[in-house]
Amino acid sequence: MAILDKLRRAWSVFSNQELLVTNSDLGPSSSRRTDRSHGRSYINDKTIVTSVYNRIALDVSGVLIKHVKLDEKGRYASDAQSKMNDCFTLETNIDQAPSAFRQDIAMTMFDKGVAAVVPILHERDVLALHITDVSLMRVGDIIQYYPRHVRVSVWDENEGRRREITYPKRFVAIVENPLAAVMNEPNSTMQRLISKLGLLDTVDTALSSGKLDLIIQLPYTVRSETRKNQADKRRDEIEAQLVGSKYGIAYADATEKITQLNRPAENHLLKQVEYLVEMLYGQLGITPEVMNGTASEATMINYYERTIYPIVKAIVEAMRRTFLGKPGLTRREDIRYFREPFKFVPLSQIAEIVDKFKRNEVMSSNEIRDALGLPPSEEPTADKLANPNMPQSTSPPPTSGVQNSERNSQNES
Repeated sequence: MAILDKLRRAWSVFSNQELLVTNSDLGPSSSRRTDRSHGRSYINDKTIVTSVYNRIALDVSGVLIKHVKLDEKGRYASDAQSKMNDCFTLETNIDQAPSAFRQDIAMTMFDKGVAAVVPILHERDVLALHITDVSLMRVGDIIQYYPRHVRVSVWDENEGRRREITYPKRFVAIVENPLAAVMNEPNSTMQRLISKLGLLDTVDTALSSGKLDLIIQLPYTVRSETRKNQADKRRDEIEAQLVGSKYGIAYADATEKITQLNRPAENHLLKQVEYLVEMLYGQLGITPEVMNGTASEATMINYYERTIYPIVKAIVEAMRRTFLGKPGLTRREDIRYFREPFKFVPLSQIAEIVDKFKRNEVMSSNEIRDALGLPPSEEPTADKLANPNMPQSTSPPPTSGVQNSERNSQNES
């Protein structure tokens, strides 16, 4: 039976005839990811803008989002057993895992200023007024706004191309970039920096184009047409010498004077770029230490509070308003984001924090072990909130004074 079970469960990609299909059976193809929108930030890779966007988007994707159940007091009780929670924790669509999906939302927000989370497959209530569950969602670009609708460009995995659809606003989670005033406005710091970096790249390209920019002073005037032809011929001869020489060497007459002009012109572009980068970092709550990975705990906490969590909060609020609404909150459901409690804590301080949490009965041993990435303990007291430094009473609780007096009167009688 074990051999038969093994044979039934063994699959080979190369021997399975259902998977061996020709390219003509798979639909349209491309050498790059066509399901994601590629805007200005993806193309302009020569600047630091893409690295800043990618750093923030990676940190946003590291914050976990869940569909949860609440108790009577509105507190987190458990994870919801729903398709929407599977989208947040397991698989958002056939192309993206949850972390890639969150990163895609952030990059679209940074590039366009707004992102649309479109529920591709979802369930509605009887009156078709509210969404009750979502089993497939994608990130789209908003092309046109209407009073109660939006036109969205979103990837259609069935046809293998991006399609434009007009959908009611109440069924699309519209996420606006909370940092749009810094990133997306026409005269914002980010746009000014992109413009200055483009000018700086243009100057660098001109300086490194291979031109010599020489002026040759000939020993005769070139006012007449004959002299001009002689000067053009002499210039062509020097060009031919430079091109045909192995090391780019040419000779000139003793009466000729050559002046080179390709010296870097003095400009303030580099200083302006450095000033704008410093201003942008300050407005986004980023430091150079955050970008190179050497930031301290206090710096990272400030960066997350000022930059990451406002972005995640905007995403969660938009999806809560669209995918749950008042009916979902009435059912004691919610969409929340969770952060790791010991993410920025050094190892030297974890032991002290864990001891305080246990002594004050904030977390049990298994909850702390789960936060640290350790398997749960099988000890009976590992799931109890108790102070390990205090003796635990195993005797039954004392009876009240009324019950004691009744027992004493019965004994006397």
